[in-house]
Amino acid sequence: MTKINKVLVVGGGIGGQSVAIGLKKGGFAVDVVEILPEFNVYGVGIIQQANALRALDAIGVADEVMRRGSPYGKVKLCLPHGVQIGEAGTPPIGRFPSHNGISRRILHDVLFEEAQKIGLKYRMGVTVASIDNQPNIANVAFTDGTTDSYDIVIAADGVHSKVRKLVFGEFKPNYVGLSVWRYPFKRPAGLDTGYIFFNKKHKIGVIPMTAESCYIFLNSAEGENPMIPEDQLVDKLKGYMSAYPVPVVQELIPQVTDAKLVNYRALETLKMPAPWYKNRVVVLGDAAHTTIPQLGSGAALAIEDAVVLIEELQKEGEVEAIFDRYMKRRYERCMMVVDVSETLGAWELLEYNDKPLPEGANMGMLMGKTGMALTAPI
Repeated sequence: MTKINKVLVVGGGIGGQSVAIGLKKGGFAVDVVEILPEFNVYGVGIIQQANALRALDAIGVADEVMRRGSPYGKVKLCLPHGVQIGEAGTPPIGRFPSHNGISRRILHDVLFEEAQKIGLKYRMGVTVASIDNQPNIANVAFTDGTTDSYDIVIAADGVHSKVRKLVFGEFKPNYVGLSVWRYPFKRPAGLDTGYIFFNKKHKIGVIPMTAESCYIFLNSAEGENPMIPEDQLVDKLKGYMSAYPVPVVQELIPQVTDAKLVNYRALETLKMPAPWYKNRVVVLGDAAHTTIPQLGSGAALAIEDAVVLIEELQKEGEVEAIFDRYMKRRYERCMMVVDVSETLGAWELLEYNDKPLPEGANMGMLMGKTGMALTAPI
């Protein structure tokens, strides 16, 4: 059996921190490099379903995440004026609720605080410059001029992963024709769970984030050129929100005032073909499978990847066999989420463009079936 001790994690996001924390707790020597000079995370809110909380529990932070977030039940699906037409979400898994809303910053803080508690060190403003990826060792040169050698390198550096490009070549993300807008708010007194309101041209969600805060996401189709100048973001978002006469949306509109708080991005997917490993380098999270938020599962998949990789690295076997077991446990599940999310997005795009859906298309049924599949053990 090959002895694995020294590990490099590239990327200090949700997946990178999760795998680094779990490996450090498992007795591995772990270095983390993060290209950002300091953690100044913004991204408004995240919807965590029960499977994400189950995975966070495996690295010891689920209870703190729920304490600092906002656990809630199934999401109510409604017409623009508020009439409920259905609900979405998985049943609870043990003590983990259907959903936990949380700010991305708070989730990041919980992970970072846990990392500090166990003595995990981060090198900020540094990433990989080159990798000599040998069958028995990875020799790494960093952007600060230093070098080091590692038993394995874990690429958790996102959709535009530099490590993936260095080791596996170029994979371009696919723009799906949709965009998402997010904005944070003070939580309305009557917000009892998550809500999604559907319009013919877009949809809006109002999601609890903490006991005091919530956020909205709005899904729109911005066409072939989805870039929007910053000085137009506030007015455009308020215009979209005005199409929903329901009070919980209307009362939020005057609070949309700061373009810097509008988190807007065009939606892309990426599916890295198997294998997600080569010699001593392995890929996880968005670097391997970037999804769109139609199922609210992007961060959950990265955390699950981390948990499975941690479990496999603690078992017997050669590195290739360990990485192969990780792939076998993750590939189909991750591809299912990306594929279903793409399908849901494509149906939404048809609706927004006044085109008929394919025969038999049923968004609620597909979301429900996929959500139940995600409750299965990882």
